[in-house]
Formats: sequence, structure tokens, C-alpha cells
Amino acid sequence: MENERGFTLLELMIVIAIIGILAAIAIPQFSAYRTRSYNESAESDLKNFCIAQEAYFVDFAIYADAATDIAGITYGAFTTDGVMLTVHTGNTTVYNMSARHSSGDITYTISGPGGSISY
Repeated sequence: MENERGFTLLELMIVIAIIGILAAIAIPQFSAYRTRSYNESAESDLKNFCIAQEAYFVDFAIYADAATDIAGITYGAFTTDGVMLTVHTGNTTVYNMSARHSSGDITYTISGPGGSISY
């Protein structure tokens, strides 16, 4: 038993400090990646609803003034869990919509037809 050696307290504290530093770097990066993915899902849903708006216009010669009019299997527009999509304006000439994920930090908007997404 006299020849057995273990780790000293100093060595263990150095390892714990290194792990703490790596965690301090990794956790904020992970959080940023999650927020970015939430924002991208809101933007993707908004693009899908723009296509659905155009399909609705072909059928009725008016843009939908509520998201429920174009959501579902008929026009293929579905929202991702946590995404809140709102149609602000829909008439015979234009539409205006916005989308935001509850865990995201950007609200995307578009005015159409032919508009580009902005935030």
C-alpha cells in the first residue's frame, strides 16, 4: 500500500477548472444555436404561408385575411410548434403577415405579393 498513489487535490482542482472553462464557452454557444434554429423555423413557416396565400388567391381572387383560412392540408401551410403566425392584412391586392417563435428573438414580416421577408 505504500507505493499506491492517487491524484492530489491540486490536480483534481485543475481538471475541474478546465471543465468549468470549457462549459462556460460551450453553453452560450449552444443557446445561440437554439435561438437561431427557432428563428429559422418562424421564417420557414412564413415562407410556406406566402405560398399558401398565392394558392388561396388563385382559388378565390382575394388574399386570406386570417391564418386559419390558409392553414391545413388544403394549402399545405402548417406552423411549427411555438410559432405564432398572424395575417395582418388580406384583400384583393395585398397581404401582410408576420411570424415569431415563442423562444426566438426575431419577428419576421412580409408584404405581398412578391415582397421579401424582413425583420
